[in-house]
Amino acid sequence: MEKRIAIITARGGSKRIPRKNIKKFCGKPILGYSIQAALEAAIFDTVMVSTDDEEIAAIARGCGAEVPFFRSEATANDFATTNDVLLEVLAEYEKRGEHFDTAVCIYPTAPFVTADKIRNAVEDLEGSDADTLIPVVAFSYPPQRAMIMKEGRLVFEYPEYLDSRSQDLTPHYHDVGQFYAFKTEAFRQNRKLMVGNILPLVMSELEIQDIDSETDWELAEMKYRLMQSKETEID
Repeated sequence: MEKRIAIITARGGSKRIPRKNIKKFCGKPILGYSIQAALEAAIFDTVMVSTDDEEIAAIARGCGAEVPFFRSEATANDFATTNDVLLEVLAEYEKRGEHFDTAVCIYPTAPFVTADKIRNAVEDLEGSDADTLIPVVAFSYPPQRAMIMKEGRLVFEYPEYLDSRSQDLTPHYHDVGQFYAFKTEAFRQNRKLMVGNILPLVMSELEIQDIDSETDWELAEMKYRLMQSKETEID
């Protein structure tokens, strides 16, 4: 039987939105939404938070997650990547004699992640030959029609698409930055999530929101409340 772990990455430092990972979002610390989704998915042997911060650790434990160890200095600085953090977490568990076959990395500022999405993602990944599953969304405007500035004037970056209809252009997608499901053995070999055999999970614009500024935060709360009201109507 597959052993699974949910790893929620929540360091203390945040430059653009101070204490971002535990700031109140629609009434409760935003970190709590990621923990709740992982716990309610009911598919993990372990739901843990990787942090360097005592206050974040206390809130995480209060929400039901484990914080069995703290991050090293190397993975708590501004230059550490998500890959670095995940490799460290998995290595630390291996030292303790615990091996996981499948892992899901969930960002702490991901209130749109739900238990159903996580469950379905893991089921799709484990039923495939993919190394990783990444939620993505289509660019709202075709990148092929992008313009750039040259000497103070607008020019098309790809002039060959100047007369193309939007619907005739190949859709392009980007990572939504919410969670990643991955097979740990492939990840240890690749040491990166964004390489190898990647399975997409296509999401809608309503389900995503970058949260890098106070304006982003307000937009995310608006979207979240809208989603909640729609779910209430369905129920």
